[in-house]
Amino acid sequence: MLEKNNLNFVFWGTPDVASETLEILKQAGYVPSLIVTAPDKPQGRKMLLTPPPTKTWALENNISYIQPATTAELVQIFSSDKAVEANLFIFVAYGKIIPEEILNIPKLGSINIHYSLLPKYRGASPVESAILNGDTVTGVTIQQMQFEMDKGDIIAVEKTEIGIDETTPDLRARLIKLGGELLVQTLPKIINKDFIAVAQDESEATFCHKIKKEDGEIDPAGNAVENYNKFRAHAHWPRTFFFKDGKRIIITQARLENGNFIIEKIIPEGGKEQDFKN
Repeated sequence: MLEKNNLNFVFWGTPDVASETLEILKQAGYVPSLIVTAPDKPQGRKMLLTPPPTKTWALENNISYIQPATTAELVQIFSSDKAVEANLFIFVAYGKIIPEEILNIPKLGSINIHYSLLPKYRGASPVESAILNGDTVTGVTIQQMQFEMDKGDIIAVEKTEIGIDETTPDLRARLIKLGGELLVQTLPKIINKDFIAVAQDESEATFCHKIKKEDGEIDPAGNAVENYNKFRAHAHWPRTFFFKDGKRIIITQARLENGNFIIEKIIPEGGKEQDFKN
């Protein structure tokens, strides 16, 4: 019989959200036998080759890891007998579409944490999208994986309110914790097959795209609520900005007051942070 201490699972993920979830799992006694993550990439001004956060976590915790660069490489690796021994695959922000033949390998299936109330906000930016659209409630969904993006049946859901001034970094931090804890609560049910998966209502499905740098541009004289939501949503990246005399002005501090979007601090292109004087 499967128990926590003999659950052989593979964890798939790349960014901080994944490594932080790994730590929550570890604290609860769930440690993967293998981590699948993206290859190292050049980062920063000096373009130094940098490992993804999950690789760093793997090294710190003496966990085996692989960094396949292509789908073909993935298929080759997971066609081996050793890979088939895994009971479960857990995905958190891996960032690539996985072939069905790989998703079907473990006998307990493949599951994913998505940071929205599916089928709302399928795609790459669910946290930002909830704030951009002025939602007051969001949450996390644990779902069965299938080949189509974020379309699998729902295993568990946890809701949370969005604060009126909450930014993406703040909300994401809460959702990571919420998702990790929900996963820990749900794993025994998955191990014992003591759950009923619910199909998503396709008529309710909405989609969100990957955030691009140009998405942060606003018109300071535009709709105040939309500007403030954009400021909150893009607080980490790409941040919110406008152009004046052909130069980019980054907004670093702002508030919504009496229906007005009030810019408090800015960084002019090539300058330092300063108070905004309209």
